[in-house]
Amino acid sequence: MGIVKISEELHEEIRLASQVMSRSINSQAEFWLKMGRLAEQNPDKPFAELIKIELEQVKKKQYESCDN
Repeated sequence: MGIVKISEELHEEIRLASQVMSRSINSQAEFWLKMGRLAEQNPDKPFAELIKIELEQVKKKQYESCDN
């Protein structure tokens, strides 16, 4: 784990979003970072499709761990 310095304004936006989404501030920041990375890597895919792909990957990992 590392420390990432961000502006106070962005920290406040993350704090507010984390309350709405019932996530910790760190979890909200991590979610935004991950989705931003995925959006850059897949500029042709809309947000909803990126979420669907991530959900399918999690389900696949859970299924594989149940097989073992």
